[in-house]
Amino acid sequence: MEWHRKQLSTKMKEVMLMKYVGIDIAKENHYAAIVSADGEVLKKPFRFKNTADGFALLKDAMSVYDKAEILIGMESTAHYGLNLLSWLFGQGYQVCVINPIQTAALRKTEIRKTKTDKTDSLLVAKSLMVNKHRLYTAKDSTMTELKTLCRFYRNVIQSKSRLKTQLVAYVDVLFPEFATFFAGGVHLKTSYALLKLHSLPNDISALHLTTLTNLLKKASKGRFSKPEAVALKALAKSSVGVKLPSMCIQISQTIEHIELLERQLDELKSRIESIMLKVDSPILTVPGIGYLIGGAILGEIGDISRFSSSAKLLAYAGLDPVVSQSGKFNAANTRMSKRGSSLLRYALMEAAWELTSHSSTFAHYYAKKRAQGLSHFAAIGHSAHKLVRVLFKILTTNTPFNLA
Repeated sequence: MEWHRKQLSTKMKEVMLMKYVGIDIAKENHYAAIVSADGEVLKKPFRFKNTADGFALLKDAMSVYDKAEILIGMESTAHYGLNLLSWLFGQGYQVCVINPIQTAALRKTEIRKTKTDKTDSLLVAKSLMVNKHRLYTAKDSTMTELKTLCRFYRNVIQSKSRLKTQLVAYVDVLFPEFATFFAGGVHLKTSYALLKLHSLPNDISALHLTTLTNLLKKASKGRFSKPEAVALKALAKSSVGVKLPSMCIQISQTIEHIELLERQLDELKSRIESIMLKVDSPILTVPGIGYLIGGAILGEIGDISRFSSSAKLLAYAGLDPVVSQSGKFNAANTRMSKRGSSLLRYALMEAAWELTSHSSTFAHYYAKKRAQGLSHFAAIGHSAHKLVRVLFKILTTNTPFNLA
């Protein structure tokens, strides 16, 4: 009993010695304030630039205290604070990333509900004192890298999709019959190779048969030969496409852009895979979840210890239902809130659908929801709910997926 009292007394002393540094993050200039454990402002809010000199100014202000006594907090503000966060962590400081909702709640308790960069730095420090917080770790750094890569990968995919849609539109104008000639449509290596050089029907019909045959044969690795070249020349000759030579450059450059994005996607895949192998997470034991979907889920979640329950993780993904209630009225049908991370929500939905093909448990669950009259999308949403609970369990206990 005496030992416990001494331990508690030691912890209380450590808390009383703590100095809380609140930082309000902005694009070019940040504000910081230092507050003692009893609320005394030790260093009034001061501005420092988002530069090496500015970081040195912050370090100098904190240098009068031992690093072990300092706890630094900053709000999660998109990408603006990443460089400062990384620098502080690299310098050996204890740093916490705070949810802006916490500081917003504290602001409401103030008599004068003022909001300035100076007052916000004090609120961040106060939030460190009164709210639960979690220290930024090396694992968080890895997850941040994974998150940025997966988000960029998705952006590149979306850019590629837009370009492919534009390319089809261009080809429909110049050579509308072209897409029907190739069973796989416009987006084949063979059609790309031809369109980059010759996209006008007149040009294709004027090509020497041997030249066209060799081009198709080489690009298709032997799947197309002389008969296909003869048929394509005939199709081009009778085409009703609009003769717009200026659009040829749009087609060739769009294809080159698509091919560039495909090379970038391959590079991103390789980097994401290497990080996932390093992390060695049990999420990869879930059937149907590979490096990309698994990386997107882990990157968005970060450290699973941030969430005390699967319900909170569900809400973070925006998969929780919207509650509609007034008086005695309660809505029977609700939709998902879609408040949280859109990439996490997308990845969970994709993983849940994939899992219905690999796990009888999830296949039966999906079939049950469909039998209850739910649409495919709604049934997948429910399956994603179930998957979140499973993922929360295997990630918190670091155990492999074991459902049949």
